[in-house]
Amino acid sequence: MKIPKLHYISQGNTPEMHLENIQNACSAGAELVQLRLKNVGKTILLNTAQKAREITTHFQTRLIINDHYKIAKMVKADGVHLGKKDASPALVRAYLGKMYCIGGTANTFEDCKNLIQKNVDYIGLGPFRFTETKTNLSPVLGLEGYNTIVNTLKTETPILAIGGITTNDIQEILNTGVHGIAISGAITQNFNNISLFNKYLNGPSTKEKLWLPKNI
Repeated sequence: MKIPKLHYISQGNTPEMHLENIQNACSAGAELVQLRLKNVGKTILLNTAQKAREITTHFQTRLIINDHYKIAKMVKADGVHLGKKDASPALVRAYLGKMYCIGGTANTFEDCKNLIQKNVDYIGLGPFRFTETKTNLSPVLGLEGYNTIVNTLKTETPILAIGGITTNDIQEILNTGVHGIAISGAITQNFNNISLFNKYLNGPSTKEKLWLPKNI
């Protein structure tokens, strides 16, 4: 499995809106979507994840579940994205097995080192700039922050930039050496942006990184 350069993170005020936006993203050519549904009960989350899996299966789009690794396994998603306060990637790897993709959130160089040591398949590093999508936002990294962290790490683990990114930012962000980007608002506002993001991300100078199953 390859780690796509573009990840769409779902938005919506209701589970139904999340599903509608996932449907729109898949229709617009998204290769991977992350269901990021917060502050709902486990039953609603499971039901929504099952419906999201049906949608993504129809479009042959990969599905990542945010935070809830047990639900990811229940709906046979492609993987899980873990926040800094979620379960340890090592514990999740033992539970899910080696065929699931595991990503983790990082805000600092030390966060990245810690995730790499725990053998995550990719790192979501941010925020690039201020965004209202996420509460309790960590300090903004900007281009200088990405440059410093990526060039110091020198890791093969794919790093995705996240946080308030627009189509105008792509080239400068890619120049820092990150693998790709995770987008929420800029795509939810206009799903036609998916083709534009992909055009910039999949130019001749970029190659997708392979995700190889990790040993338990």
